[in-house]
Amino acid sequence: MIPELVTPLWLLGLVGLAAYALGSIPFGVVIARVMGLGDLRAIGSGNIGATNVMRTGNKAAGVATFVLDAAKGAVAALLAGWLIGPDAAQVAALAAFIGHLYPVYLGFKGGKGVATFIGITLALAWPVGLATCATWLVTFKASRYSSLAGLTACGMSSIYAGFLGYLPIVAVLVVAKLLVFYKHRDNIKRLWNRTEPRFKKAR
Repeated sequence: MIPELVTPLWLLGLVGLAAYALGSIPFGVVIARVMGLGDLRAIGSGNIGATNVMRTGNKAAGVATFVLDAAKGAVAALLAGWLIGPDAAQVAALAAFIGHLYPVYLGFKGGKGVATFIGITLALAWPVGLATCATWLVTFKASRYSSLAGLTACGMSSIYAGFLGYLPIVAVLVVAKLLVFYKHRDNIKRLWNRTEPRFKKAR
């Protein structure tokens, strides 16, 4: 069931633009430069997300990127929800998420969205967010595939939302997870062909 919009469309539009601008901030690129790791877009897979930052060998930078990418989505949704209402929170969540995937500051070439997806899910419904995080952790521990963990976690999120009674956010999560799958299309091919690189277990 889609909730009735109670906020004027012009205000939702402004919320969306502001959230998109926030979501477009490429924290991975910024952190890599600040920490002397070089241009992240020329390293590893060229992706601007936490997984590629981790591949530089700097775990602190990878964790910081993950936290900030998640936080920008969460902050956008929480602020919109607090200042305006739940419909604005959903608009802000999706806009910030799209900003990460297609950031205006990098010529619309962004990340794959898992961290930001987790951030908006925690903000919109923290029990769903925790279940999504747990799914990521279990899948990653079992497979050592970051991409598979992200795809599984995001794929299950809308199911968790429906099961736990958070029906108003199901549509947002479905749209977001479809975008995650689209951005991971090359990873999906490599997983199918068994050529996707795994993360080595920490000693």
